[in-house]
Amino acid sequence: MFDRDLTGREARRARRLESIYHVGQGRIWDGRKVLADLVAKHGEPKVGERERRALSRIFSIIMWGELAAWKISAQLADELVELEPKLAASSQVHDEARHFYVMHDYLEALGHEPPPMDFWSRRVVHMTLGTTDLTKKLLGMQLTIETIALTLFQHVRELRVEPVLAELLVYYERDEARHVGLGTQLVPALVAKMSIPERIGLALFQLDLLASSVFSLKAMEPDLLAIGVDPRDILAIGFRKQMEIHKAMREDFPAWPEDPPVNRLFHGLCEALFPHEGHGTNKSTAKRIRDALGVVARTREGVLEIAERARVAAKVASPESSDDLREALLEASA
Repeated sequence: MFDRDLTGREARRARRLESIYHVGQGRIWDGRKVLADLVAKHGEPKVGERERRALSRIFSIIMWGELAAWKISAQLADELVELEPKLAASSQVHDEARHFYVMHDYLEALGHEPPPMDFWSRRVVHMTLGTTDLTKKLLGMQLTIETIALTLFQHVRELRVEPVLAELLVYYERDEARHVGLGTQLVPALVAKMSIPERIGLALFQLDLLASSVFSLKAMEPDLLAIGVDPRDILAIGFRKQMEIHKAMREDFPAWPEDPPVNRLFHGLCEALFPHEGHGTNKSTAKRIRDALGVVARTREGVLEIAERARVAAKVASPESSDDLREALLEASA
C-alpha cells in the first residue's frame, strides 16, 4: 500500500483522488444547520397537494438511494487497496450519511411519509450493492446512480419547484460531483486490465443497469410531469453529463470509446419509452421500435441530439451577449 512505483499518469491520478478527500473535508456542511437555516429563510416547505405527493415519491427514491450509496461507498472504502482511492471513498461515506438523514428530515418537513422504492429503482440499487466485482460496483455507484442523482438535482433546482429544496440541492450537487470523480479516475484503469470476456460481462451489467434506470424513470414519469419536469429533459441533461465524464476519461485513457454500443442501445431504449413526439402520444409500438432502431443505428436523432439542437437554436435566437452567441455558433458548427 505504501511502497509502489507510479508512472507519471498514475501519479497524477493518485493526486486527483487524494484531492477528492481533502476538498471534501474542506466542504463538509452541517446538514441540520443548513436545513434549519433554509426553513427559517423560506418557511416550511409548502406546495399544492398534487406537487407535494409527487415530490415525496420522487425524493423518497433519492433518500433510499442515498442510504444505498452510504452502504456501497462503505464497501468501496473497505475493498479499495490503494490509499488515495480509499481516502476518496471514505470521504463519500460521510457525505452519503449526511445526504440520507437530511433528505429524510426534509421529507418529514414536507409532511409526507416516504413510500418504499419502486421495483426498478430497487433493482438498480440491489444490483450495485450485490455485485462483488469492484469495477461493476464503481460503474453502478459512481457512474450510474450518482449521475442520475446529479441530473435530477440540477433540473429540479433550476425549476425551483420548492425553494427550500432548490437551495438544499446545491449542497448535494457539489458532493455528488466529487463522487463521480472517483469513478472517472478508477473505472478506465480497471477496464484496461480486463480480459475480453470480462469486458463483455461488464457491458452486459451496464446495459442491464441502464435499462433498469430508464424503466425507473418511466415509473416516475407521472410524478415528474406533476412538478413540471419533462423526463426527456432529465435524459438530455444526463446524456450531456455522461459525455463530459467520458471526455474526462479519454484524457487519461485515449482508448476509451467515444460511442460504445451500450450507449447506442440505451439511447434507443430511451426513444422507445420516451418518444420525441412527447408525453401522451398515440404512437404505435411498431413505430416506436422503428424509431428506436434508427437511434441505435445513428440514422435518426435521439434525445441528446434533439435537445442539443434546440439548446443551440435558443442561444442563437436570444443571445444574452456576443460571447453567448459565439459559443452557440461554435456548438452548431462542431
